[in-house]
Amino acid sequence: MKKLTLLLLSCCCTLAAFAQKKPNVVFILVDDMGYGDLGCYGQELIETPNLDKLAANGVRFTQFYAGTSVCAPSRASLMTGKHTGHTPVRGNFEIEPEGQYPIPDSTFTMAEMFLRAGYTTGLFGKWGLGYPSSAGEPNKQGFDRFFGYNCQRQSHNFFPDHLWDNGQRVDLSNTPTDQQEYAADIIQKEALNFLEDNANNPFFLYLAYTLPHAALQLPEGDEVFEKYKRKFNEQPQPVKAGWQGVGYQPQAYPKAAYAAMVTKVDNYIGEVVQALKTQGIEKNTLIVFASDNGPHREGGNQPEFFNSSGGFRGIKRDLYEGGIRVPVIASWPSMIRKGRQSDYIGAFWDFLPTFAELTGQPAPQNIDGISILPMLTSKGKQAQHKFLYWEFHEDGGRQAVRLGDWKGVRIGVVADSRAPVQLFNLATDPAETTDVSAVHPEVVQEIERIMEFAHVEHESFPLVTDRLSK
Repeated sequence: MKKLTLLLLSCCCTLAAFAQKKPNVVFILVDDMGYGDLGCYGQELIETPNLDKLAANGVRFTQFYAGTSVCAPSRASLMTGKHTGHTPVRGNFEIEPEGQYPIPDSTFTMAEMFLRAGYTTGLFGKWGLGYPSSAGEPNKQGFDRFFGYNCQRQSHNFFPDHLWDNGQRVDLSNTPTDQQEYAADIIQKEALNFLEDNANNPFFLYLAYTLPHAALQLPEGDEVFEKYKRKFNEQPQPVKAGWQGVGYQPQAYPKAAYAAMVTKVDNYIGEVVQALKTQGIEKNTLIVFASDNGPHREGGNQPEFFNSSGGFRGIKRDLYEGGIRVPVIASWPSMIRKGRQSDYIGAFWDFLPTFAELTGQPAPQNIDGISILPMLTSKGKQAQHKFLYWEFHEDGGRQAVRLGDWKGVRIGVVADSRAPVQLFNLATDPAETTDVSAVHPEVVQEIERIMEFAHVEHESFPLVTDRLSK
């Protein structure tokens, strides 16, 4: 009996120590994957067993949104906890020869919040928020370790001539005619090494995978690619020979290639989950999965073939649902009940305050997000947004607002900041097929008011004419 009592006390002490340990956080952000590209969201042609299992073991969101409909500003929203009317980066503003417009040094990022909480932080994949040597470099924005593409334009080639390891350029042997080193595989290996090296201490691992963004490229003889060629019985399309590394590399089998890239990133995620299990830390690790915006059409991709938008209107660059409503999954075996579906209406700017509450850190005062930790853990009352707001600075400028079940979209904003607002009732018309603005002028007026005050000029754009409110 005494031995049994001691054993029980030992187990209790172990559990108490486990409960007191800070949870690890793995945030997985894939590139240009649509709401309908996963099996757990209705996909029938592409296999995603690892993400489907992750959803079955956690919670799957049905009304969660990206920061906006293209890469850099969506990621800026994620990192800062602000919507794109307030973020310091609001478009894919390119810097030559490599990189994008940097987030300012004064920006407080999610990674910096984890550092303050005593976490080791690592980013593996694509950054896109500051060119090399700028204030926006990952290592200057809270990441202990960065490995991957600094520049999102460079990441359009999965066989680049270099990557970055912190501030050091890592040269690769690839040329347009000799493609041996697949960047995604190299980045995955470094990410798994980071996980293993930091398994005994709390860590924040940001996996910013570049798949399935164009170009549609895979290693020669890739088994998954060959499988989808057979599955779709896809006949090769004629492609222009002599690609010299400018623009997207042509792909003779675009359907098989896109499907293979989705399954390949699913395989990467399976490796991460297995590594957490091998280290014995999976129960104390919160995994969040999301896509940065809707599906793309570049490089020969055909989102309609796969129903990548999941029945919603629009794709990448649209502020209709297909451009910004994205698949989001959260799994935390010790805290999140299995097999849940959440209709919570949230967006990328919710993650910073969520992780702040998770780690016991104060959230910045001037952010737009709401912590969703009560909803994730089923503990406490979950706060709700009064509205969600997006803006997009390309293709003439666009704004959108979600107000309850109402969705307002304004296009052509640069030419006319008072352009008519299209209004949709997402409860009855989730595909946004019928503009009901004429029937509900009072709702349109409220959305117009939100669009006016939610957009704030930002001093970090001295080289960019920001005309949304002019």
